[in-house]
This record gives sequence, structure tokens and C-alpha cells, in this order.
Amino acid sequence: MAKIYALANQKGGVGKTTTAVNLAACLAEAGERALVVDLDPQANATSGLGMRANGTSSYDLLDGAPLAELAKRTKFPNLDLVPSKPELAGAVVELAQRQDGERYLAQALASGTSQYSFVFLDCPPSLGPLTVNALAAADRVLVPVQAEYYALEGLSQLMQSIDLIRRRLNPQLGIGGVLLTMVDARTRLAADVEAEVRKHFGPLVFTQTVPRSVRLAEAPSHGLPAIAYDRQSRGADAYWKVAMELVERA
Repeated sequence: MAKIYALANQKGGVGKTTTAVNLAACLAEAGERALVVDLDPQANATSGLGMRANGTSSYDLLDGAPLAELAKRTKFPNLDLVPSKPELAGAVVELAQRQDGERYLAQALASGTSQYSFVFLDCPPSLGPLTVNALAAADRVLVPVQAEYYALEGLSQLMQSIDLIRRRLNPQLGIGGVLLTMVDARTRLAADVEAEVRKHFGPLVFTQTVPRSVRLAEAPSHGLPAIAYDRQSRGADAYWKVAMELVERA
């Protein structure tokens, strides 16, 4: 039975898509069947896996099309993708107008995920209808947090939103982990932010952090996850360790 993880944080640029793509790629290489559902109209997870949003997309998934018809094989064994495209932005308005619009994705994923071990829902940088749908459909939330001061400010709001979703839509929703990203170990600020996050969230924080890495930043422009772009890079090594830690937590 698949474990469904929503990658969520209303702040942009914290590494949600990078985390979704790289965790899925690492787990797929380890022999697990993995699926990425790109729920961001910017379609960065789609391009980051070397795909284009031609034809069907996650918009169709929210419109009731079967997952089996939408999940596309990537060039990486064991890794499938439901791509996104800019038209998905229109779903924000449509979902807000529909009755029970918060649960469309949960209904779409209720069947069709049995062939996967891990499903990653890559959310847009907001707490709008697309992210709410992802949280209503997920078993766990993964929260990437950039190791900078302002990244801390939105965490309490996000946790309140997760608690609200848990009470109103998805009682089974839990925190799968808080992941510190873009960590520059040379700076005092990164150390202070990490200490603060670990103080407040304790064992929810992944032991492994993801460093700021040029190779990790370059990989998406080549349509590759880090382990396919530069296996020896610090970013690839970090995400491999996070993936193994996620398996232990699951």
C-alpha cells in the first residue's frame, strides 16, 4: 500500500520540488515504485524529471480521470510522473467553486496507487485549494525548511493549517518530517536556524540536512535528479540519506 506524502510550505524557494524529485528518484533506484504528482502550475517537477506537459496532466486527475491513464513512465526505472501544465492554475478557481472541492484529489488517489510504495505530491508555494487537496489526500506532510531566518516565520502558520486540515478533512494526516534545506554549514545563521527548528520540532526534524549545492541547483536544468546528474555530489549524497531515513520512518 502506497504511502502518500505532500510536500508543503507556503513559502516559495525552500526546496519542495527538489525534495519531491530527488526523494522519488533515490527510492526508485533503491527498487521502490515511486510516483510524483506535480500539482504546481509552474510544472518544475515535470521539467526536473525531463518531461513535458503534453496532453493529460494533474488537471485531468482533479477532473476525475483515472490515475492509471495519467501516470507517465519517466526515463528512470520505477519512477512515474503525473505532469503539470500552466492550465492547472485554472483549477484553483474551479475547486473553490465546487462542492466538496477540497477532496477531489483524495477521491482520485483512492484507487490506482496500489502499485506504488511512495507517492509524492509536489504542492505550489501557497495554502490555496491545490495544497489543501494534497493535504486532504496525504498520509503525511513533508516540510522542507530553508535554513534562513524568514523561513521560520511561516512554520507556525503552516502547522496551524495542517492541524485544521486534520480536524476538518483528514484525521489521519501526520507530519512525516521537517527537512532543513540549503544549509550553508559555514555560516552562524544556518547553525542558529537549525538549532531553533530542532528545539521546536524535536524528532520530527530529519537527522540529515540538505546542503546548499551548485550541482543540486544545476540538475533540474538538465531534466535530471541529482543522483543522475552527479552521483558524487554532496546534494545527491544528502538526498540518498534522507530517502533512507524516510524509509525507516515509514
